Amino acid sequence: MKDFGKLLKQAQQVQAKVADMQAELALKTVEASAGGGMVTVVMNGKNEVVSMKIEPEVVDPGDVEMLEDLVIAALNEARSKVEEMIQNEMSAITGGLPLPGLF
Repeated sequence: MKDFGKLLKQAQQVQAKVADMQAELALKTVEASAGGGMVTVVMNGKNEVVSMKIEPEVVDPGDVEMLEDLVIAALNEARSKVEEMIQNEMSAITGGLPLPGLF
């Protein structure tokens, strides 16, 4: 029974660290671009788009599809970078042990 109490206390400590990490991640950002910097996206650690910049020369009314593809590519790259950032932070907290359901 002692071991269960110890385990419960450790789980609560990890939970508190995860909550702190989530708050910190909300303040961190990643930047990703597509088309050689024609479309740039900044996303925070909560996977929210903070800003987007589109260079005027990529805006071609005759080729909206290319712009859409560049925006999608930049967003996906930013999301991938956020996921990597989250995994790195989680590894620091859990010592590399995968804990399902935390993220």
